[in-house]
Amino acid sequence: MRRNLLSLPANRSGATAAEFAMVLPLLLILLFGLIDAGRFMWTANRAEKATQVGARVAVVTDIIPAGLVDYSFAVSGGIPQGDAIPESAFGGASCISTSGTALSSAVTCSCTGTCPNLGTARVAAFNYILGRMQDFMPELQAGQVRVDYAFSGLGYAGDPNGIDVAPLVKVSLRQEEANRPSFQPITLLLFGAAIPLPPFSAELTLEDGLDATTPN
Repeated sequence: MRRNLLSLPANRSGATAAEFAMVLPLLLILLFGLIDAGRFMWTANRAEKATQVGARVAVVTDIIPAGLVDYSFAVSGGIPQGDAIPESAFGGASCISTSGTALSSAVTCSCTGTCPNLGTARVAAFNYILGRMQDFMPELQAGQVRVDYAFSGLGYAGDPNGIDVAPLVKVSLRQEEANRPSFQPITLLLFGAAIPLPPFSAELTLEDGLDATTPN
């Protein structure tokens, strides 16, 4: 019995298993880290494409602030017919959803400078843009999207062919902490932690703003 005990320190039959058990967690972290890196790049690419298609849809369909559709900067704004609309008359507008669901039930628009009465925000127009964005990023929520109509220097008072202003339309993912889209890595699932996505946005000049095919 004593002889067997003395021979134990020289017994290395379980060394490989013990070493493997020590290295395995590091290998798994490395493996899932590589997978997460690929998933993050894929998610970021989808987010970028979602904002790009959102901007493209927003400039050829109904604008969200309904008050700008029939507002005449010549009649109501006092700008001579045919003159370019200055920034002092329309500085811009910003529209967001007040609901965090897959489709919005309420949208508000506010001036980002001087602007006329924006009227009632068109929820259907916002949801139409959001729906096309969700084709690329299905998990996107209404409360995570922002649509801005910024001064571009284009647009003429009393335009007989449609909306007077021709703003720069910017569709972006919101960056407020409560509304910022995030990415959930596999390696952080146990901790319930997520990584906020970087800011993504795309902008184009309004082309139509009165597309009858978009629901009002």
